[in-house]
Amino acid sequence: MTHSTGHRTAGDLTAHIGLVPWADADFDLLLKNNAPEMTAHLGGPETLDQLMDRHRRYLALSTLDGHGRMFRITAGPDAPAAGSIGYWATPWQGERIWETGWGVLPGYQGRGIAAAAARLVAAHAAADRARLRHLHAFPAVDHSASNGVCRSAGFTLRGPCDFEYPKGRAIRCHDWHLDLRTLSRASS
Repeated sequence: MTHSTGHRTAGDLTAHIGLVPWADADFDLLLKNNAPEMTAHLGGPETLDQLMDRHRRYLALSTLDGHGRMFRITAGPDAPAAGSIGYWATPWQGERIWETGWGVLPGYQGRGIAAAAARLVAAHAAADRARLRHLHAFPAVDHSASNGVCRSAGFTLRGPCDFEYPKGRAIRCHDWHLDLRTLSRASS
C-alpha cells in the first residue's frame, strides 16, 4: 500500500491515505460509486452490465504492464474504502498521455482525500514503465469539487476543452495536466 506524506493535523485523514491495487472484492465499491450523486457530472449511473465490464477493465489494468492502474482509496487507521482512483493510457491531441479519474464516497468528500490520492496516483504514473510525460484530468467545467482537487494536487489548468465521456456523450471539461518529469526529478 502507498501512503501520503507531509505535514498534517492530528485529526486529518489525509495522513492515512493509501492506494490499494484494484481487486475482485472491490466491485461493491464500484456499485457505491455508481450512485446518482456520484455520477451526475459523468452522464448518470451505469447499468449493472456496464459496471461489470468496467470492473473487468479495472482488474485487467493490473495485469497489463504499462497501461495504467486502478486503486481503491483507503482512509484512516482501519483502512476503510473511501473511493477509487486510477490512471490509464489514452491518446490526446496527438500524444499518448496518462489520464486520471477518481470518485470519493460522500462520507469522505471535502476532507482533502481526493487531492492526496491524486498526488499518490501521480507518483505511480511517474514511476510506471511506460514513461509517459503527462498526467491529465478532465473534470466537467461546472464540477467545482473535482476542479479544486486538480488545483490542490498540483495540476496546471490548460483551459476548457470538449471531451467524450462516456462514449458518444460530449461534455465541456477543463484540461488539467501535470508534467510527470517534475515528479521524477523531485524524487531523485
